[in-house]
Amino acid sequence: MGKIVEVLPSGADLISRSLTLVQEKITEAIAQRGICTIALSGGSTPKALYAAIATQNLPWEKIHVFWGDERYVPPDHPDSNQKMARQAWLERVNIPSRNIHPMPTAAGNPTADAAQHQTELEEFFSLSAGELPIFDIVLLGMGDDGHTASLFPYTEALQVSDRLVTVGNKDGQPRLTFTVPLINNARYVLFMVAGVNKQAALAEVFAQEADAIAYPARLIQPQGELWWLLDESAARNLNLVTSES
Repeated sequence: MGKIVEVLPSGADLISRSLTLVQEKITEAIAQRGICTIALSGGSTPKALYAAIATQNLPWEKIHVFWGDERYVPPDHPDSNQKMARQAWLERVNIPSRNIHPMPTAAGNPTADAAQHQTELEEFFSLSAGELPIFDIVLLGMGDDGHTASLFPYTEALQVSDRLVTVGNKDGQPRLTFTVPLINNARYVLFMVAGVNKQAALAEVFAQEADAIAYPARLIQPQGELWWLLDESAARNLNLVTSES
């Protein structure tokens, strides 16, 4: 299926709609498979969603939490995506610690830590050689340069197709990130994008033709559902008639 695009009047409406959709997909995954696997993103918009999820009554013991990318910093660092999600959500609910699967950043070697996390994914999902995990939910944001996860324009990580986790690069700083094939194997991918500063990149990402290496969010074309939730300020100049499916 193609992408589904919804424009919400405000950031608060975007969070409310995201919460509804994520709850629906969690419930659906647990009903069908007994557990739900969700990969989180960083950023201010997801933080508000995580705080909202923390107020819900969900079967936490059946939800397994991963991250789509992580800055290469200790887990207690202010820039850590893991720390943000723990404070906003995971420390506020009764989720078993074994259900939380952060990306490791302690080896002092990003490549080694990426390989370690790949092994964890392979073991958790009981993968055979060459198989990709199928995440129930992957949450993504988009930067004003068109990047998503830690897949930045014109970086080597965009081309990696033989691994699940690789090393991204942001202005010379390493980050761990899911690869494009892994994200694209998900059952449900949800982008949350807010702010006037996203308009130019969104126009390129939604264009009929544009360079995906320059605007990596274009590379996300999952085998499952693809949803874009935008606030009005981000979507103002888009021609959504040709973008929606």
